[in-house]
Amino acid sequence: MRCPRTATRQVHVGSVAIGGGAPVSVQTMANADPHDAEALLRQVCEAAELGCDLVRLTVPDHAAAETFKQVRARSPLPLVADIHFDHRLALAALAAGADGLRINPGNIGGPERVRAVVAAARPNRIPIRIGVNGGSLEKDLLARYGSATPEALVESALRHVAWLEAEDYREMKISVKASDVPRTLAAYRLLSERTDYPLHLGVTEAGTFLPGTVRSCVALGTLLLEGIGDTIRVSLTDQPAQEVRVGVELLRSVGLRAPSASVTSCPTCGRTRVDVAGLALRIENRLERFYREHPDAPRPHVAVMGCVVNGPGEAKGADIAVAGGDGVFVLFVRGERIRTLPEAEALEAIVRLVTEWPRP
Repeated sequence: MRCPRTATRQVHVGSVAIGGGAPVSVQTMANADPHDAEALLRQVCEAAELGCDLVRLTVPDHAAAETFKQVRARSPLPLVADIHFDHRLALAALAAGADGLRINPGNIGGPERVRAVVAAARPNRIPIRIGVNGGSLEKDLLARYGSATPEALVESALRHVAWLEAEDYREMKISVKASDVPRTLAAYRLLSERTDYPLHLGVTEAGTFLPGTVRSCVALGTLLLEGIGDTIRVSLTDQPAQEVRVGVELLRSVGLRAPSASVTSCPTCGRTRVDVAGLALRIENRLERFYREHPDAPRPHVAVMGCVVNGPGEAKGADIAVAGGDGVFVLFVRGERIRTLPEAEALEAIVRLVTEWPRP
């Protein structure tokens, strides 16, 4: 059973509220060339289509800050600027319209530079994420703890929080990411006990799609079920769209986001003569968009079966189902066989039935 959400402060990244009881948001990071506005915008728009709430763009130089401004002017989502080493880039990103900053105060210089960033962020209350990773801890903490322990990660984060609080600035959220599940869990649990700032959950360097998804879902899912976490990123060595897909489904699985289409499909076997996986995925993608636009529409159970041996029997348990033959599908509605469809027509027939499904 999911625990009550841990009470945290609330900040706003553009129109997206984070913490303070707001819905847990999903974010990703664009990986296109930071100087290619059109490529970045395509990734942002695709992420928005898939249910993403925020996108982060790296700003490694002043040319990228100008590109950030171009993307921000056309972006359907709030954008966070990822800044390292040069506080002037944070200032440029804020001037370019950044809705949030991700910085590590320890690597942008001394208190004077932090003060300059805070002064620029203050008028619009732009949130600053204190981002601490296991691979970028301060030398004194590594010497004291011997490695990037959960305690070291949390101490580093709270040290940086104190820098901003010294400037009387509290528009911030915090992340303490490790690259493995046990340290990630321990660090966030400890941090949650020691602060009420909203927490950004993630496993850093989680890996390629399969291992990264598993690690992230175990760690983030556990924390969310304990009531910890206000926004998440599933960090994958993959495209941003894949991060969003996993993040959205993770929130659904722990009851923190409304369900999408109810689609089941068989695992296929040597009898399969139709593209079950392709059809099921296309149905999910089409219905994902439909339910985002019509969140209160009925969600009939759709089943995509690969053969005529077990398919007809299994289809009787679904509201709408198709069972594959040799390049064709047999269509069932409420267990009754309706007609046979060419494989190419199955998608539109199913989507039409779902979108016209009567309310109970």
